[in-house]
Amino acid sequence: MKKLPIYQIDAFTNRPFAGNPAAVMPLEEWLPPEMMQRIAAENNLAETAFFVKTPGGDADYHLRWFTPAMEIELCGHATLASAFVIFTELNRELDRVRFSTEKAGPLAVTRKGDRLSLDFPARAPKAAQPDEALAAAMGAAPTEWLTFGNKHFLLYPDEATVARLQPDMRALRQQFDGYGVIATARGEGEVDFVSRFFAPGLGVDEDPVTGSAHCLLIPYWAEKLGKEAMFARQISARGGDLWCRLDGERVEITGQCVEVIRGTFSV
Repeated sequence: MKKLPIYQIDAFTNRPFAGNPAAVMPLEEWLPPEMMQRIAAENNLAETAFFVKTPGGDADYHLRWFTPAMEIELCGHATLASAFVIFTELNRELDRVRFSTEKAGPLAVTRKGDRLSLDFPARAPKAAQPDEALAAAMGAAPTEWLTFGNKHFLLYPDEATVARLQPDMRALRQQFDGYGVIATARGEGEVDFVSRFFAPGLGVDEDPVTGSAHCLLIPYWAEKLGKEAMFARQISARGGDLWCRLDGERVEITGQCVEVIRGTFSV
């Protein structure tokens, strides 16, 4: 029986039991995809990240992400968590780690004191037609409808409306299989904007803090607010803080991480 190292990291927070938990599993060589999927299902977290060192070339590691149900194209919090493990355990001399990925292209994470900054692609959402079935499943109609790829982007009038949402997960899973839904509104006080993210069709009812959703949120709110640097909060039950910046066709998403578990996984 093979024993593999595993870490559980709470990302986009500076304290345990908040932010978004991710399992991180450094590998010496790739496991079969079906085995990685079974491991992710066993972990039963929103994401399990696997990475393998790539000698030479333009990347330090090749990175893949799995929900309990499927492999996905991009994940922010598990990328942040993976970099945290590399910076604190595997290569403490590094201040910047470069990842290669199959579908999201090159990604990088830079250490800045106790914060880590993701360098991700900007993905500006486009206007979409209202969808009565989606509004009914969300329990409240948005004031603006947008979309990008397999993500619906819904603007609500205020933070309180987003906080009160209680979507019908069964309806979202059945009618919008394979899609995620971003609900967002202008923030209050020091917070520029808030959001929540629901993806039951992807195996995650509500994701606590979603880095990939901010690839859409940052360009949208940068234009809406007329500013490039913003502070965001994902107002799930666990909650998370993100320092955001639009940089042309890229976004910088900055957060903190906390290790809560380490051990071995037997396969």
